[in-house]
Amino acid sequence: MAADETPIQELLSFPIMLAERLHHAVIAASTFKSECLEVGKQSERITAMLRSAVRYASSNNSFYDTPVRRIVTQVSNNLTPALTLVHKCRSRNILSRVFNIVTAADFKRVFSLLDASIGDLKWMLNLFDFDASNASGGDDGIILSLPPIATNDPILSWVWSFIASIYVSNLDGKTNAINELSSVAKDNDRNKMIIVAEGGVPPLIKLLKECENPNAQIAVANALMILANDQERVRVIAKELGVKVVVGVLGSAPMRVQIVVGDLVARMAEFDSVVREEFARENAIRPLVTLLSFETFVDDLQRGVGKQSIHSIVKINKQIERNGLSSFGYKPGASNWLQSEGGGGVYGRRERGNETPEMKLKLKISSSQALRMLARGSVSNSRRITETKGLLCLAKHIETAEGELQLNCLLTIMEITAAAEVDPDLRRAAFKTNSPAAKAVVDQLVKLIQDSNNPTLQIPAMRSIGSLARTFPSRETRVLVPIVEQLGNLNQDVSTEAAISLGKFVSPDNFLCVEHTKTVIEYGAMQSLMRLLRGNELAKFYGVVLLCYLALHIAENEVSEHGRMLTALEGAERIYTTQSPEFKELITNAIRRLSVYHSEEISVTVSFPS
Repeated sequence: MAADETPIQELLSFPIMLAERLHHAVIAASTFKSECLEVGKQSERITAMLRSAVRYASSNNSFYDTPVRRIVTQVSNNLTPALTLVHKCRSRNILSRVFNIVTAADFKRVFSLLDASIGDLKWMLNLFDFDASNASGGDDGIILSLPPIATNDPILSWVWSFIASIYVSNLDGKTNAINELSSVAKDNDRNKMIIVAEGGVPPLIKLLKECENPNAQIAVANALMILANDQERVRVIAKELGVKVVVGVLGSAPMRVQIVVGDLVARMAEFDSVVREEFARENAIRPLVTLLSFETFVDDLQRGVGKQSIHSIVKINKQIERNGLSSFGYKPGASNWLQSEGGGGVYGRRERGNETPEMKLKLKISSSQALRMLARGSVSNSRRITETKGLLCLAKHIETAEGELQLNCLLTIMEITAAAEVDPDLRRAAFKTNSPAAKAVVDQLVKLIQDSNNPTLQIPAMRSIGSLARTFPSRETRVLVPIVEQLGNLNQDVSTEAAISLGKFVSPDNFLCVEHTKTVIEYGAMQSLMRLLRGNELAKFYGVVLLCYLALHIAENEVSEHGRMLTALEGAERIYTTQSPEFKELITNAIRRLSVYHSEEISVTVSFPS
């Protein structure tokens, strides 16, 4: 049986047995009697304290036993050499004494070991005494003194004290201990590892599950978020059923608690893909979409009712009843979001409606960040978001929000479209050309590409459009033209992203690559593309890739473009000699394709930049 699985009473019985054997050995000693008697006195103190620990453990079904196990094991290790030394002091013949020499230095070392054990046990019993007094409303239960076992690592004793206080203190004491534990964890990752290794996660999860005090819930969520910056620690939280508890709190807590818990979901999902899927299995996506959608569509309906005809209002109501906002928890005729999965529970409608706009904005930012992390690299989670009408909500926030909320929603769309790029079923289901949600998303992405001067928004918008390249018909020039225009953007990151996105439209993998190539050439991409080839290495690489794709599908009558492209690609072939075989083959095929139309000497003098 592993040490941490041994019943605490059984673990305590072993050093008690050693101490009793040591007492009998002291009585039988014939040499170094005074030293042996002193060892006996120390062992008696140790025995008394161990028996006190047994009584405490027997009367408390649940207490923090990690420091007890560590200290008791160390006490056993210290009693063993003491017993061996005292045994050597029994009456023996001359030969035995020669081979078992005992010196005063040996006793000095044993005295030191037993003193350390007494100090450790005294600290441990003080921790129990503090726990007992605090359980009845006394002090906060935190002991900042240093036991000998933690002399080389003082953080260990602090962590033990804080965790023990979380187990048995009153609510204020628990909250104080959690905040202190968070402060220790912030210092470095080593402290986080110690907290997790010493069993700090289970009491935090238990308190988050059972406590309804918002301050305590926020303290726990913040502590878990500080710990959850590593895959291994995230999995420890999940192993303690943390995912299920977090989702439960997300659906029923006050808004200020939901904000912190949403941040915790985002942090855990960011560091572990397995936990992302576990959150989805616990149905975390629907409440997050509901929280993100809070008041969004209701305000639109209330503002728009006065401008609609009776026929339009009836049509809107029918649409809502059939498949619209009801999936979010909205009921026609209600003035606010009703209690629904993720939107109600103990915290009712009135309290939610009375929150400040700043608090509501923080909640939406937290929910959008959590959705983004859940969608990252996950086809199944992206599908769940689209199935909860999340695309409409994200598109609406991209249109109306600003700052962090707008960016988070845009990045969530980027993650969903990246999943759709690799999964045809998701792409066909969520981004059909006649889908209102897909149309709303594409409209906002195109608008950002055209009107925004912020690369932080333009780049993910173009990346999302590129991921959906296979869904657009050849007549969708409104999507291609803005990206062609950004090919000449002075910001090289933006122009490079435009080249990457256009490359997905004109790639041979795209069924409509020939038609898209014609559109790209027609709207003047060549001049901007040639300028991109004079940029940095990344811009030059993706510029050459796009140029190769265009060359493979360019029409025969584009004679003026053939010459410029051929010259540029011949220069690229000389430069990119160490690239992958696939890339070299792409350039070779593109040059061969262009050379078919140029058997005579090329008169256009466009040199590829070095």
